[in-house]
This record gives sequence, structure tokens and C-alpha cells, in this order.
Amino acid sequence: MVLQDRAKATRDAILLGAASVFEEVGYGNASISQVADRASVTKGALYFHFPSKQALAIAVISAQHALVTDAAAEITAADNSALESMILMCGSFARQLVSDPIVRAGIRLTLEAAAFGHLVQEPYEDWIRSMSELAALAQLQGDLHPSLDTDKLARYIVASFTGVQMVSEVLTDRADVLERVHQMWDLLLPSIAPSLPRGKANLANLILEDPLARRPSGRERR
Repeated sequence: MVLQDRAKATRDAILLGAASVFEEVGYGNASISQVADRASVTKGALYFHFPSKQALAIAVISAQHALVTDAAAEITAADNSALESMILMCGSFARQLVSDPIVRAGIRLTLEAAAFGHLVQEPYEDWIRSMSELAALAQLQGDLHPSLDTDKLARYIVASFTGVQMVSEVLTDRADVLERVHQMWDLLLPSIAPSLPRGKANLANLILEDPLARRPSGRERR
């Protein structure tokens, strides 16, 4: 058990070191030596867990997807409406892009995946599927226009978020990403949810909240 714990701690340290290096210099410029130094492990220990730089990059992408998915699951399990969950998920992802090195590195590697021959459709497909399911539920709850095509809306939201965070990264190193995602939803909501009751008219402001700090009593009910 002690050996297993030590092996997990070493693997986690390598992943964090790899994320730091990949985010800083990209896949093409990163080296195994840099990762080992950043993780404070030997090359032998690194190769025991990851046989190649490609395997490291794929592991970082997988870890990033798991972190985002776990945060989204906590949001959907809480006492939020479906539309609230859609907005809060975007806010959570934006926060992770600011604060979590694995998420930041995973997104950079996703954009560079062609360099190491890795297909990265699955995270996007998962996110689109989740958004589509939530949008369909939001229609049933009366928060979204009944004529909306929820699959198209989900794809549009994911594409919009991706573009917003990329532009934010280029211009401000994502310092303004929460503000920009808030603006995205502020512009989108009047067209997809034109009949929201007065108490829900400012749902875009949920982007500015910590979604996992919300309590069940904080949800406004119909």
C-alpha cells in the first residue's frame, strides 16, 4: 500500500511537471529532461510511468478532461436548474483555465494534438452531448425557447466558449476570461430564453460566482 501511494504520488508529480512544461513551451519544444527536472524525479522514474513524451501529453489531456468532467458532474448534481447548470459549467471551466495548470496545459495540447498524432474529439463530443441534454431539459423546465434545436445550440455554445477563451488567452493570458464568458452568455440568453421570469433575468451573472460554493437554498424556484 505504501509503495502504491508512493507510485501514485510520483505519477501525479510527473503529470504536474509535464503540464507546467507543456503549458510554458508547447509540445514541440518540451523535452523529457525538462519534465523530469520540473517534477523533481529521475528520467528512470518518469519512463517507468510514461514511456514517451507522446504518452505524457495524452495523459495530461486525459487528466484535464477528467478534472473538467468531475467539476461539471458536481454542478449537475447540485440543486440547479438545467439552464443554470449550463451557465455554471462554463464558469467552472473558465475558472479552471485560470487556476489549474493541468487544465491549461491540456487545452494547449488539445490544440497541438496533430503534432503527436492524437485524436481529441472525445472531450468536445462529451461536452456537446452534456450541453445538449441539459438544453433539452431546460426546454422541459420552460427556461429555453421550445423551438430551439438543442443539438445545434450545444455545439454553438461549446464553439463560442472555445473561441472566447482562446481570444482571451491571446490578448490577456486569460485574465479577463470570466468577464468575456459572462458577456457571451449575456448576449446569448435574450435570444434563447426570451421569456425568463424577472427573478432569472440576470442568469449570466452566475458566471461570476464560484459554482461549487452555491447552496441549494441559493436557487431561485419558479
